[in-house]
Amino acid sequence: MATKKIAIITARGGSKRIPKKNIKDFCGKPIIAYSIEAALESKLFDEVMVSTDSEEIAEIARTYGANVPFMRSEATANDFATTNDVLVEVFTEYKKRGQNFDQAVCIYPTAPFVTAKKLQDAFEVMEAEGAEALTPVVRFSFPPQRGFLVKDGSLAYQFPEYATTRSQDLEPIYHDCGQFYLMTVDNVLNGKPANKCVPLIVSELEVQDIDNEEDWKLAEIKYQMMNKR
Repeated sequence: MATKKIAIITARGGSKRIPKKNIKDFCGKPIIAYSIEAALESKLFDEVMVSTDSEEIAEIARTYGANVPFMRSEATANDFATTNDVLVEVFTEYKKRGQNFDQAVCIYPTAPFVTAKKLQDAFEVMEAEGAEALTPVVRFSFPPQRGFLVKDGSLAYQFPEYATTRSQDLEPIYHDCGQFYLMTVDNVLNGKPANKCVPLIVSELEVQDIDNEEDWKLAEIKYQMMNKR
């Protein structure tokens, strides 16, 4: 039996630091459009949907080809709801409609660096590794082991044992790209951790947190660079 997959783009209406962040113009179109188009172009999914509490976001999402079969509830649209809360709600609502899925990807709405190929590669890696989850990661540009703390106005190594260790001798450490996540639906619904979560390592040129206007400008520059390579 073929594995059924769903792509979920989580796009809440409220944004305090960047007004209407999820539908703000990014290099010529609403930023959420990039996540939707990547999912559709990958041809991986039986369903590509947007979970939102905003009619404006829902209208734009449908314009770019996503489904919005139901609106997000108040319980999952507040500042304290987690992504996992949203996913459980989505899977449960689809089950009520007689639609069940085996695997899912949660794509953030402000993730213009996500591409169809990246999604395809991610599912291939997860399957090849026999994993139940995958997270895209990027290597820290500077070794966290050599980081400082500020104590009473003075600098102190957080890890003094590495104070004289050469950077090239330190084990690489990675952090979440904040772009998308692959998962097994049953694990989410049953509250079970994945038996194995594997990485998809991404170039630093294709990763940018977008929390303020400066981040937004940097992301546009990186996006333009990525598409010129």
